[in-house]
Amino acid sequence: MLKIIFLGFMATGLPVAIAMAGASLAYILWSGNLPPFVVIHRMISGIDSFPLLAVPFFILAGNLMNNAGITTRIYSFALALVGWMKGGLGHVNVVGSVIFAGMSGTAIADAAGLGTIEIKAMQEHGYDTEFAVGVTAASATLGPIIPPSLPFVIYGMMGNVSIGALFLAGILPGVFMALAMMATVAYFAHKHGWGADIKFEWPKVIKALTELAVVLAWPLVLWALVTYLNTPPQATVLVGLIALFAADKIFRFQAVLPILTPVLLIGGMTTGIFTPTEGAIAACIWAMVLGFVWYRTLSFRMFVKVCLDTVETTSTVLFIVAAASIFGWMLTATGVTSAIAAWVLEFTRNPNVFLLMANLLMLFVGCFLEPTAAITILVPILLPICQQLGVDPIHFGLVMVLNLMIGLLHPPMGMVLFVLARVARLSVERTTMAILPWLVPLLGSLILITYFPSLVLWLPKMFYK
Repeated sequence: MLKIIFLGFMATGLPVAIAMAGASLAYILWSGNLPPFVVIHRMISGIDSFPLLAVPFFILAGNLMNNAGITTRIYSFALALVGWMKGGLGHVNVVGSVIFAGMSGTAIADAAGLGTIEIKAMQEHGYDTEFAVGVTAASATLGPIIPPSLPFVIYGMMGNVSIGALFLAGILPGVFMALAMMATVAYFAHKHGWGADIKFEWPKVIKALTELAVVLAWPLVLWALVTYLNTPPQATVLVGLIALFAADKIFRFQAVLPILTPVLLIGGMTTGIFTPTEGAIAACIWAMVLGFVWYRTLSFRMFVKVCLDTVETTSTVLFIVAAASIFGWMLTATGVTSAIAAWVLEFTRNPNVFLLMANLLMLFVGCFLEPTAAITILVPILLPICQQLGVDPIHFGLVMVLNLMIGLLHPPMGMVLFVLARVARLSVERTTMAILPWLVPLLGSLILITYFPSLVLWLPKMFYK
């Protein structure tokens, strides 16, 4: 009965959060077994969680980076690094999304922020608008895969899974997905005979590679100092940051400090300096230091606007989580989750077959539900089955998030699709057709991630034993 009421509310066009909460309340009133105030109690307890504090702070950090001119710096860095390759701006699009993914944590922020710059530049260089939209949409899916990631925070909270381990699990799959997208760009460049978009210049390439080397070497140097010289971790990081700011001032780096954001987050969490929630606060402080003090591109008026936008986005996300918590609790209380688990286990006890079925389900659900709502509904249903079949919850979390990100690219609920259609001034139909070829690298990556869990679990097992 609960499912029928929920589907009936959805059919009327109600927002999914109201449909979930309304269906739960209607079922309680119809059954008469529980007092109605249980709905409010469960909704409040569903968001009364310390890990969920990371959500508003990661949203704020992404918004600050987006409004402080950081996206322009990232684009310029990526252009110098790979713009000289055939199909250059397509590669720039992917590399820029990889970097921005380490700041925003959402696909929509990537598409709306960096995507606006990338599509405009590609159009000015003579690329088809459809190609520009396709590569921007595909690369935007990297936002929640490469840490930090809002969907990972929601999944970790719902499934009682380590958020830090989930963040680490997304690094190698994110790199593989980026390489697959760049290979697709190279294929289209060869097919259409596209050349480079900027002239190859050794000084610019060397400077970009130097910046990349600095970002990669900086944490290794600090780790060596702490490990072999027994220097205090906090003091070592502080001195290292001061040295980095000095180097940035001397050599006028383009994007070293913004690119360092995910390095600071992952390094801080794996070494125990701060929790994922505290890491989100650290990301906000880092963004404000860059915007207000270092680059001086943020004003107080912009900061107020960013905070108001963050409040609006956070309230939407947390209302969905609250509504889904009562709905998920009702699904469990009425035996729906147990019935689904029993049916699946009667059908198959092969983990690979279950993962295939789960992928098909999540791809379908992702086309109709916003990722936060989908995660909060599906985790109570599917995660118990994973535990019985021996599927690692960290591995399954990455599979779930990637499925739902692919769903963002398709109607009727694909938010990335609608954002890019508005940015590129294309119809939804043309935007959908432009995205279709890019499903090949995305679905190929999904298959690899699903059936080769070592790609996902290698880093988490190294740091979280």
